This record gives sequence, C-alpha cells and structure tokens, in this order.
Amino acid sequence: MTTHREPLSSVLETIGETPLVRVRDSPDAVPVYAKLESFNPGASVKDRIGKYMLERMLERGDVGEGGTVVEPTAGNTGIGLAVAAKQLGLNAVFVVPERFSVEKQQLMRALDAEVVNTPSEDGMGFAIDRASEIADELDDAVVPQQFSNPLNVEAHYETTAPEVDEALDGAVGAIVAGCGTGGTLMGMARYFRERHPDTHVVAVEPAGSAYREFLGEEVEHEAYKTEGIGTHDIDTNELFDPDLVDDIRAIPDREVHEEMARLAAEEGHLVASSSAANAIAAKRVARGIRNGEITAPHDSVATVFPDSSERYLSKGVYRSFEEWEG
Repeated sequence: MTTHREPLSSVLETIGETPLVRVRDSPDAVPVYAKLESFNPGASVKDRIGKYMLERMLERGDVGEGGTVVEPTAGNTGIGLAVAAKQLGLNAVFVVPERFSVEKQQLMRALDAEVVNTPSEDGMGFAIDRASEIADELDDAVVPQQFSNPLNVEAHYETTAPEVDEALDGAVGAIVAGCGTGGTLMGMARYFRERHPDTHVVAVEPAGSAYREFLGEEVEHEAYKTEGIGTHDIDTNELFDPDLVDDIRAIPDREVHEEMARLAAEEGHLVASSSAANAIAAKRVARGIRNGEITAPHDSVATVFPDSSERYLSKGVYRSFEEWEG
C-alpha cells in the first residue's frame, strides 16, 4: 500500500491510503482484515466522501466556490465534509439530531461549520427535511445528501475498494461492512463483484435496526446504542442495493460493547461501536468460510473500522454496558 513519504500541500492529500490490519481474533485459515479509517485527518471513513463528493459537485457546477453545503448528519459525515469544504472554498451547515455525539458536533464547529440541532425523537428523516429547507433559504447552497447521492457509493468504489484490492493482491473472499447510508458497503461490493461475481457480501446493522426489511424479513424496531449504522426507515436509505448483498447480520448492543473492550484490551484498537459490530460479523463470516458453510472465491474477509472510540468517550463506551449511553 502507498504511504505518504513526501511533504504534502493540503490536508486533503492525506485522505485515504489507510492501513489494512489483520484482526488477530479471526481464524488463521481465513483471516479478517480491517481498514483503519481513523487514520484519515478527520478521523473517520467519512473523510473519503467529504472530499470526493465536494470535488465532483464543484466540477459539475452543483455548487460554486463560496457557496454552502448543507447536510443532515449524525456527525462523522459532517466532519468529513467540513474538512473538505473549507479547503475547497465552501461554507458548511450541518443538521444533527441532538442525541448524537457531542464530540462530533464540537469538531464540526471547530472546523468552522455551523451546526443546527433537531429533536432526537424526530429522527434522521426530520433532519433531512430541515436541511433541504435551510438550503432553499440560501443562495448557492446544495445538499449533498449522503443517503441518496450515488457519489457516496462512487467514492468507495474509486478509493476504499481499490486500496483493499491492492493490499491483498486481489485475494478478497468476502466484504463485510456496517450500513448507515450503505455507501461504503455498496461501493466495495460493486468493485469486488465486478472482479469476482462470487465475492460474498454481508451488511451489518445493530439489532433493532430495519435493514433486514430489504430482504423481506419482519423486524421489530427497537432503540440501539450502536452509533453510525442502522436505520428505522429503509425509505431514507436509497443507496442500498439488496441484489448486491448475500446476508444482513444484526449484532446486539451487548455483544458490540464486549467487542469494543476486547479490541482495545487485546489488539490495541481504540475503535467505536460500528467497528466492533463489523468485527463480530466479519469473524463469523470467516468462520463460515473456514467451515465450508459459506462459499467465497478466496480465504479472506475484508471489513472497515470506520472511526475511533475517542469520539464517544463521553457516552461511556468503556464503562459498564448499563452506563453506555445510546
């Protein structure tokens, strides 16, 4: 993989080319590898779409330099867009439901973005509507809309997936990733399915989330503590293509909490809940391949660790399960 060995002219040049690291708790016969996305300058996978989407939208004339980006976001996308917006000459406004990480909102403001909070009980659907209202009130404003913009998927098709492919010399048997917007998984799934149609693709969501409804399952909607992935309304997740997915795994919060602690204590990974959910699902897929229960073209599994646990310390991610705030 490429590493940065020469001086760079902008923080945007540091986005991507993150390390791919073996998850030591995975089977020796079918190792799991995770992309460590906290190595991006905004410390999450969303830096990739922040840079990619805004560069393409400026090129297409969707917004002009000096214009405004307005986005509904749980936080990391706001940070990724804010990092890119300022460097590309754009203003940024983010609509964030109140319950999401205070650290993320503070970082968005530090990056010179405006944060507009909406009531938690109104959900992300309300935040999406509010973002559109704000954009309509401004001159030269655009809503990138990560939940429906194909550039979200394209960013991972063009950057994340090729990096994994290069690091593993094309020997990728399965792709496992949590779905919030679905952009990361869909971009990687399309890339690897084009290279081998039998690549096994698994979506990950918290127990209580509704993604399994895409596969016709009945789901009992419940609140969950795992942050950044999952949905309670699949109608807002326009990027998810069930035809590209072999399975959707729902991981309970308690297992996620235990895996966050294990990853830190045993493997030195200070990662958050979505990473832990991905690790659990990826290891299960790896064992399925090893045991002959899952057919895959290669004996390896690739997943993503989207961000760092430092962003959630105020929510008690390393305290007891009961103290962990959702």
